[in-house]
Amino acid sequence: MYDIEKSLGFLLSKAYQRGWALFMEEFEAFEITPPQFGLLSFLWQQDGLTQVELSEISQIDRTTIGGLIDRLEKAGLVERHPHPQDRRKHLIRLTAKGKEMQAPLSNAALQVSARFTVGLNESDVNELIRMLTILRGEKRVYERPI
Repeated sequence: MYDIEKSLGFLLSKAYQRGWALFMEEFEAFEITPPQFGLLSFLWQQDGLTQVELSEISQIDRTTIGGLIDRLEKAGLVERHPHPQDRRKHLIRLTAKGKEMQAPLSNAALQVSARFTVGLNESDVNELIRMLTILRGEKRVYERPI
C-alpha cells in the first residue's frame, strides 16, 4: 500500500509549506514575500539586471516576474531604468531603500533558515542542499503551461 506520509512529493510539499510559514512570520514586519526577497537577493548580487535576466536566474516565468517587480517598485525598493542599448528593455535597479534592506532582510533569512533546520546538523543541511540541487534539475525558467 502506498504510504502518502512517506512519499517524496508529500514531504517536499509539507516542508515547503512550513518554510513559507516560517518565512512569512519572520518577514511580516518588512511586508516582503519569499519571491520578492529572492529577486532582491539576485539584485544584491548583481544590480541592473533586465526583467528577462531576472526571470532566467530566479526560474520565475516572465509574466509573474513582471508583477513581482511592479510590487517591489511600488514599495520603493527597485526602479526601472531604460536599457542603454535596447529601447525595448529596462534595467531593474535597487533604490537606496532597496540597498539598505539587504542587511536586515538577509539577517531575517538566516533566522528563518536556522529555525527551519533546527533538527539538522551542519553536515545534514549541506547534504540536504546537495540533494535538492540535484532534484531541482537544470537551471531553466519553468514556464506555466498554457
